[in-house]
Amino acid sequence: MSNLSQEKRREMLEYIAKLKEVHKDDESIIALNQIENALTEKKYGLVWEKHTEKVDEMLKANIPVFTEDEENKITKNIEKDFNFLIEGDNLHSLKLLEKTHKGKIDVIYIDPPYNTGSKEENFSYDDNRVDKKDAFRHSKWLSFINERIEIARNLMKDDGLICISIDENEQAPLKLLCDEIFGENNYLSTHHIQVRYANKSLNEDSDWQPVMEYVYIYAKSKLLFKANKPSEDYDLSKFKFRINELTNGNTIKISNRDVTIFKSGEWDIVEEDGNINGLKETWASGSIVRQGGTAAEFLSKYLIDRKDTDGLNVLYKIHGMGIDGDGLGYRYVTGPKKKDAIRGKFYTGVPIERRAELNSGISIKTKPISNFYDFSGDFGNIRHEGKVPFNNGKKPIKLIKELINYHTNKNAIVLDYFAGSGTTGHAVIQLNKEDGGNRKYILCTNNENNICEEVTYQRLKNIQEDLPHNLKYYRTEFISKLQDDEDVLSDRLLEHIKEMVELENACEIDGIKRAIMLTQEELEEYASKEIKENTTIYIPHYLLLSRELEVRLDKKNVRIVDIPDYYFIDELREGGER
Repeated sequence: MSNLSQEKRREMLEYIAKLKEVHKDDESIIALNQIENALTEKKYGLVWEKHTEKVDEMLKANIPVFTEDEENKITKNIEKDFNFLIEGDNLHSLKLLEKTHKGKIDVIYIDPPYNTGSKEENFSYDDNRVDKKDAFRHSKWLSFINERIEIARNLMKDDGLICISIDENEQAPLKLLCDEIFGENNYLSTHHIQVRYANKSLNEDSDWQPVMEYVYIYAKSKLLFKANKPSEDYDLSKFKFRINELTNGNTIKISNRDVTIFKSGEWDIVEEDGNINGLKETWASGSIVRQGGTAAEFLSKYLIDRKDTDGLNVLYKIHGMGIDGDGLGYRYVTGPKKKDAIRGKFYTGVPIERRAELNSGISIKTKPISNFYDFSGDFGNIRHEGKVPFNNGKKPIKLIKELINYHTNKNAIVLDYFAGSGTTGHAVIQLNKEDGGNRKYILCTNNENNICEEVTYQRLKNIQEDLPHNLKYYRTEFISKLQDDEDVLSDRLLEHIKEMVELENACEIDGIKRAIMLTQEELEEYASKEIKENTTIYIPHYLLLSRELEVRLDKKNVRIVDIPDYYFIDELREGGER
């Protein structure tokens, strides 16, 4: 019905109205109303056959939780924040991240399966590989990606950024999907990434040679996101001219402006090294002469044709121009040097705002961000990065660093829930080393073919010598909602609160610098011992601190952090309603 013409839809609605007059029983009216709603619902946008995944079905009877694998923990400096690698289906990981990081993620990068239908990609849906023969492969992919991107948007900060890699197979529907989820007005760029050299043949049987992939970039709010644009020191090299007035010239009125005329021999121009007091030379031609109120327009309109009156190689000093631009209060322009010439030049000084910056010692000029990058060489040498083999879509560190660095926050939290070979984690820590940032990463991936353990984790372990950082390894597990006793369910969920607190606070609860207490008994035991100075304790709001304990904690400069009740409150409420 989504492709019906407007006229056909009108005819069908009229027919339904007639049927309602004839069939007035409740069942018929309900059925006809449903058909009418289907005909009148939103028609512009992406429409596909929606599918439900088994991983979604699991959530109906089970609660996902995180469990730490202590053997895979890497601690280089307990004073520093922790990064996280989460093993499990990324939908379950995202559901839990909604509890700990809703509205807290600065940058998301994902490299989802491209749905090529090839054996190499091995995109699976409900444990079955989706190949080119699958009649629903596009709708399955959209169902798969849609739910995950919707959650991703919830995780983003208001000034957050998401970057999604894709190729030709799904780039068109993905663009429409992202327009719906983020809004067209929050679209920032489609980056064109050259991933291979044009002379590198993939398939000699094909008439076409794809060399490009794409990265869609969206902000949660384009109004709030400010891109970290490339910059360079303001270039003074073009401000290299100095004009000498050798006489007083002859001042006349031209088009209500005072213009001083210096004929050939009454002025000269000196070229020096570029400096803050120099002038920049620009030809008055093209569209610039059509800009109203400029020296170029004045020259074109009133001075070029004065060759017979003033002669050639004349300097004109137009008074009252440039006051708001460079503050000079005048513009120098030169007339033609040949009889048949129709152009001249004009001279401008360093803009006022730049002059102030330069006088203070610094002036940075920003440039727009390009949407084309040739990474063919980096993709060609990618097998060496991270010292892990990965033949399915591995991305170069250089590309991911470029994307992450579009966000100005050097303390950003970066999420990748299609972590693959772990490039995003590698890029985050490498970027920190280069610019002194303190970004943190959260990576999510399943463990199909042992990818999480043998590739993603191994890479993050391999780079520790050059890029030391803290890492926790979590696995997603499940607790059945169908507990006979609500207290049993509550107790089992409490066993996994520690992981949630650590994840939300990017920390290690070691029982020394940081401690967690979930029961009144645990709090009393803590209070019975010597309290260490400058430590942190995490406690739920329902635990009661005595006045005496509050005083002791204050004296020892102990920071008290409330454990939020939103981790599993909905699941516990559902359990109580059964």
